[in-house]
Amino acid sequence: MTAATTPMNLARAAHAGISISDLDASIAFHKALTGREPVTEGTMSGVPFGKSRGLPTSKLRYATIHPDNSLGIDLIQFQKPVGERTNGTANRPGSMHLCLKVDDFDAVYQRMKDAGYDFLGDDCTFIAGEATLEAALGTKVANFNDPDGTNLEIIQPECGFAG
Repeated sequence: MTAATTPMNLARAAHAGISISDLDASIAFHKALTGREPVTEGTMSGVPFGKSRGLPTSKLRYATIHPDNSLGIDLIQFQKPVGERTNGTANRPGSMHLCLKVDDFDAVYQRMKDAGYDFLGDDCTFIAGEATLEAALGTKVANFNDPDGTNLEIIQPECGFAG
């Protein structure tokens, strides 16, 4: 078996890390978005830590926000070396998005629009012919970006569709 097909059984996610350019601005954005304060803030630096990231060294500030589930959102501002913005879009291989589950999509979507969040396009409800998974029909989604262009999504999944 090759590494690409060898099962590792890594079945529990711990956090999603998002590289950002301004920790204070990102904390404010995610606090407004989630209603949660960071559970931790700190710094990390050094050659071994940098090398574990494929960098010669590193110095960074970070904060972790925990929504109601167990997945943490790590906001990471690399101060050394400073990276370039990726300007990722949803269709670029290697790009990722963070999806936040909501119970009342229409209310949250309108509240976000009223607060000035810019969505990438109109909201979408999965309909027959656009989604092949029958259980996904009726699921509502909308996509937007954080201040650094990270793709974010809100979703109100229907029965049987993993949100």
